[in-house]
Amino acid sequence: MHKLPVLGRKRRTNLLVWCFAFICAILAVIVIIAGIIVFIGYLAIRPKVPLLYVNAARLDDVIYNQASVLAVRLTVDIKAENHNQKAHVSFYNTRLTLQYHGLSIALLVADPFEVKKNTSEEFYYVVESSPIPLGKQEQLLTQQALQKGLFPFFLKGNSRTRWRIGSLGSVKFWLHINCHMWLPTNSSVVFPHCSTSSH
Repeated sequence: MHKLPVLGRKRRTNLLVWCFAFICAILAVIVIIAGIIVFIGYLAIRPKVPLLYVNAARLDDVIYNQASVLAVRLTVDIKAENHNQKAHVSFYNTRLTLQYHGLSIALLVADPFEVKKNTSEEFYYVVESSPIPLGKQEQLLTQQALQKGLFPFFLKGNSRTRWRIGSLGSVKFWLHINCHMWLPTNSSVVFPHCSTSSH
């Protein structure tokens, strides 16, 4: 006759392990609930990244003399848009550099400003450069531009934005702009609509 195996006492799970498992379960529930709240808030508010772009630009005057010195005057219209239906947006650290063939002509700066929900703000910059001595390559390119009646300019820079999403907190983005503008010498207005990328 076979003897039944003798079983030892059942090992109980350590109380510390149970506490740890309980805390992990609570944290998991909190994360899930927070995710649901954020998702519902996102669907309710539908936040949109603000825009900063060159709305219009005009080359008002070009002076190029025999000493190969260039001076220009431009008007640049920068537009900030907020398409959020339920949130105001703050713009700050706005700095844009205007260049001509890699030469910096002017720095366009804006003080911190706010764009109300579903509205826009425009900033008009009249840029009058100091006389710019040109190298041989820039001289050739400038002569070609005068013949064509079309000057290339490049606007590069960034701005910081911040807006609140209800009670869920604030969202911050950097907006970056890289805009090539071909401006005619007859003072015609050009609408590049170069918009920003964000991260």
